[in-house]
Amino acid sequence: MAENKNNNPAEQKTITLQEAEYLKLKEEARQARDYQDKLLRLQADFENMRKRLQREKEDFIKFANEGLILELLNILDDLERAVNLAETKHQDLPAFLKGVEMILAHLYEMLKESGVRPIEARGKLFDPHLHEALMQAEDKDNPENTVIEELQKGYLLNDRVIRTAKVKVSKKSP
Repeated sequence: MAENKNNNPAEQKTITLQEAEYLKLKEEARQARDYQDKLLRLQADFENMRKRLQREKEDFIKFANEGLILELLNILDDLERAVNLAETKHQDLPAFLKGVEMILAHLYEMLKESGVRPIEARGKLFDPHLHEALMQAEDKDNPENTVIEELQKGYLLNDRVIRTAKVKVSKKSP
């Protein structure tokens, strides 16, 4: 069999070009190297940015509730003082009750500042998005499907339901 020398990759060929065409190819090769370097740097920058954003996101999630927790710690301190007062068998029940009411008011204010508000339930028409009916009772004084008793408060966080109100709902008498 005869060997075809044109298909041998180890064999080098000499090609003749005009100088202008050679310089143009040389410039295009330089530009291609520059573009490849820029692409590699951009890819590295993008990867570093992605990693930094991921770390920042993880830190944000980890510490997002810091302010809320600090407020809760203040309320916890107040509750501990109230318990210590009760444990010392302090006989001033009205003062003790007033202290607990102040703690409760502080907690409600903190929740309000965080965008939490209670769901109005009693006397309202039953809404399955806001209320969870645990019981039904016959009631002649209210229209059917009216909340007649709130068994557990429900709450909204910035207009999103975070806990439905547990309620007793009226039904018609047979």
